[in-house]
Amino acid sequence: MTSQAISPSDERELETISAILPEGATIHAWIKASHGAAPGRLTAHAEGNAAGTVETSNPHEFEFRLLTLERGGETVFSYDPTTTEVSVLYAFRQSRVLEEGIRLLHVRPSNATPDVPGGYHFRPPFGWMNDPNGFGRFGGKLHLFYQHYPHSLRWNNMHWGHAVSDDYLRWTHLPIFLPPSDELAAQADGRGGAFSGSAIALDGSGIRIFFTEHMKDREPEEQVQFTATSRDLVNVEPASLILPARPTGLGLTTDFRDPYVFSGPDGKWKMLLGTRDREGGVILLYETDDPAAATGWTFLGMLHRENRFGMTAAECPCMVPLDGPAGDPSTRWALIFGLLTSRDPATGRRNMTTATVGRFDGQQFSMEFEQELDFGTDAYAFQAFVDEDGPVGIAWLANWTDISREIDMPTAMTLPRRLALRNGALITPPVSGAESLRRHRLDVGGLLEGQAVDLANGSIEILLTLKEAGNAFRLEFEHSEATVVVQLNDDGLSIPFSVANAKTSPRYIAAGARPSTIRIFLDAGSLEVFADDGRWTGTKRLPGFKGVRAVRLSAPEGNMLAAEIWQLGL
Repeated sequence: MTSQAISPSDERELETISAILPEGATIHAWIKASHGAAPGRLTAHAEGNAAGTVETSNPHEFEFRLLTLERGGETVFSYDPTTTEVSVLYAFRQSRVLEEGIRLLHVRPSNATPDVPGGYHFRPPFGWMNDPNGFGRFGGKLHLFYQHYPHSLRWNNMHWGHAVSDDYLRWTHLPIFLPPSDELAAQADGRGGAFSGSAIALDGSGIRIFFTEHMKDREPEEQVQFTATSRDLVNVEPASLILPARPTGLGLTTDFRDPYVFSGPDGKWKMLLGTRDREGGVILLYETDDPAAATGWTFLGMLHRENRFGMTAAECPCMVPLDGPAGDPSTRWALIFGLLTSRDPATGRRNMTTATVGRFDGQQFSMEFEQELDFGTDAYAFQAFVDEDGPVGIAWLANWTDISREIDMPTAMTLPRRLALRNGALITPPVSGAESLRRHRLDVGGLLEGQAVDLANGSIEILLTLKEAGNAFRLEFEHSEATVVVQLNDDGLSIPFSVANAKTSPRYIAAGARPSTIRIFLDAGSLEVFADDGRWTGTKRLPGFKGVRAVRLSAPEGNMLAAEIWQLGL
């Protein structure tokens, strides 16, 4: 709770933040000096007794400060708003944080995330979010790290946020995991930070993370690779530089990022990195003999090139075995990566994500086929790992084409998705636990009769079963800021989409698709389409922070066999 109080010592009006906190609580605060004339200062009192003060003289960016409460009870944090700004303040118990998470005490309005009643997609507790990082199961829990800027709803110098889950769907927010270096954190100038990466389990306990440090205009390398460890899965130890430079002699640009580390078929740790040359996007392969993956990384060569879209940067690569154990030579692997700045000339879509499937022997990748991961293109920076029941991945529910400095966006992650081979294609259906989101059925009688059906808060799952594969239909959604449709016709499965005053809109289409079942998830800010159990998947970010209000179905008589609508919620 934030309020105002008069300081008896100098009669200045102070802002106060009050909470009942336990003894030994850890406090994370980000504060800034409002100007250079006086330091920024945040003071804590527990049960009326002084409990600590933190300060900063930096007027350019919020700086992290740590407090530990020796006694619990009514705790009041106070600061002078004429000298001090507080961006984020939260508390947690170190011994229980993986179970309880953080307790958010204060966020400025300018970096507070929108209230989305009934929303079920992962969202950060504050600030900006993009790529998933270090997605995996560690210490018995699912961990999701992500690209994060805490102090604004815009991209800026990158941190890693952190959350845990038991079921992929219900997440507990943890303390910010990885900040930028001190040099990069000194100003909010967007120079770089702790860019994307991955995580592996350490023997015994804990994790090792890998990430790119980006520093704009640094010579000779803007992007270099670091590793760090966390023994308790919450606090990260100092990072070490492991790859200080790109491979030479290959004509690569300064793009050199997003280390994805995994165990190869020969039992050695492998690392993928994204880059580009003048022909297109390139995936690089490294390996190490070090069982801890801490040192000894050597370059093996170019693993894959994608040159159909010109000089695009391959980024956020990942690689998982699909239909067997990693060590079996007959196992097929999926190599998945985004293509930054790519443009499909046939549809006008940008920043596509490609999935290539083939054999991997630890040194070479032999492609058997490739397909687009998502025809809606708003499932970007996809990252996967092999869980207990097979590979699972998640993506940023957005596309860099839609990002602007003026418009806030409902930043979120996609529903987590399984990966499997079926009938010569890669399928990516939602995780099976998605059914647990269902709260109650909505009446579909009006839907089948062509009437508009109210969708309440817009947190909805729609299931359509066609009498024959490829039967035509059209679903029109009522949205306050966009024209949104899902349709199937002779051209294929598509998401016709447009916003007012847009010059042109890309065609979001799975050309030639002829599914027999369609599963659609709607939430505030998003639409996800899974056809034939994820054989064709289309994800589209919707503008604003409100859900779809209603839906209307039109289809030739006899084309539709069944329809269901479920109200969803966490």
